Amino acid sequence: MARSRRAAMTRGTLVVLLSVVAGAWMARAAASGADKVDAKHLLTGQAAFVDYRTIQAGTFRKITTADLPQPYATEAASNAPKVVPRPADAWPKAAPGFKVDLYASGLEGPRQIRMAPNGDFLVAESRAGQLRVFRGRGQDGKPEQMSVFATGLKQPFGIAFYPAGSSPQWLYVGNTNSVVRFPYKTGDLKATGAAQTIVAELPSGGGHWTRDVVFSADGKSMLVAVGSASNVDDPDTTPREFHRADILEYTPDGKFVGVYASGIRNAVGLGVDPQTGELWCSTNERDNLGDNLVPDYVTHVRKGGFYGWPWFYMGDHQDPRHQGKHPELKGKIIVPDVLLPPHNASLGLTFYEGQQFPEEYRGDLFAAEHGSWNRANRTGYEVIRVPLTDGHASGEFEDFLTGFAMPDGRVWGRPVAVAVGKDGSLYVTDDGSQSIWRVNYAGPPPVRSSLPRTPRRPTIDR
Repeated sequence: MARSRRAAMTRGTLVVLLSVVAGAWMARAAASGADKVDAKHLLTGQAAFVDYRTIQAGTFRKITTADLPQPYATEAASNAPKVVPRPADAWPKAAPGFKVDLYASGLEGPRQIRMAPNGDFLVAESRAGQLRVFRGRGQDGKPEQMSVFATGLKQPFGIAFYPAGSSPQWLYVGNTNSVVRFPYKTGDLKATGAAQTIVAELPSGGGHWTRDVVFSADGKSMLVAVGSASNVDDPDTTPREFHRADILEYTPDGKFVGVYASGIRNAVGLGVDPQTGELWCSTNERDNLGDNLVPDYVTHVRKGGFYGWPWFYMGDHQDPRHQGKHPELKGKIIVPDVLLPPHNASLGLTFYEGQQFPEEYRGDLFAAEHGSWNRANRTGYEVIRVPLTDGHASGEFEDFLTGFAMPDGRVWGRPVAVAVGKDGSLYVTDDGSQSIWRVNYAGPPPVRSSLPRTPRRPTIDR
């Protein structure tokens, strides 16, 4: 009996200790997340919707589904940007404490950028149909070497090395209508063999042409983003939408596995969080419902998840153009993690694993916002930062790199994709000025510092 009581007391003590530890961990994690967001510069509600005239690097924003207007609250706008040469006094503006340099210029439609294991950058010059390699950084801040890696590609965008690690054997490229791969050895400046076709036919034609490619954390799956062919065409009645507005799953050898996630109108940028192993995407949502509908978004992607397009958006909000269709889907539509201003044109993304930025930036996500063409007041034309705590987002994002739009509404730069260099700097492709920009930490702000991060067991889904 006494032994039983002692055992019960021991179990009770253990439960209390575990509760204390868990409570401390949760408080620590909450504090860590809070330290990443500057509450004094956080805009919520209607103020969180970006307008190029008031955008300022270092501002935090949070948009929720409660902030969304009714459809057609404003008329659909046609307001395409007039892209002009960069004025002599124009330069990107970074968040406090950061410095911006021009790394490369004179490119031909620079889009996706990915870093090779040795620190080289591979850039898809989609307009030219080629991949280019950039190596090193000289005393003048420019690349020490540049080389065309491969030509003859069809609107290339996605770039992925396989297998992961310091010695990949292949470089995969997402053409608009196929996936090909080149033999690759770390340090190659030119392809040493012809392209091998891995996926011969991807859905193509119509609206969205980019095809990003990433591999799952375990290396067993190749994931390919295929945007819709239209704004809101019903896949039930429109054959050309088959296997579009989806993220498709293949084996690394190109065998089709299935639809990984669906209802994602145009997931331009894909990325796998190195901390959690989860897939994330950066998505362009639909148009013509008004200035502040429908939010673009950045989110982790649940395998088998449905995100609404074209019948619903942001959960159970039904698109009025498909009123009454698919009522059985209500309650099953996933609301994305981070809602962005509508028409931002959110493109490439990356996760910050470098050591150069302050501790609070470790593990955060950066995404390039190409900029609106159909909003009365421009939005986008920036790079945003999404604070992540142990791989989770709480909805806020920061205007990190701005200044690409001029006060009169003309535009000289359009960010497309982002990558982190070996030195911890952030590199940004810009197909407005045909450039690559480098952002590094110069100090001393920011002053916020996060608590140590607790690793999570890698997983592909929450």
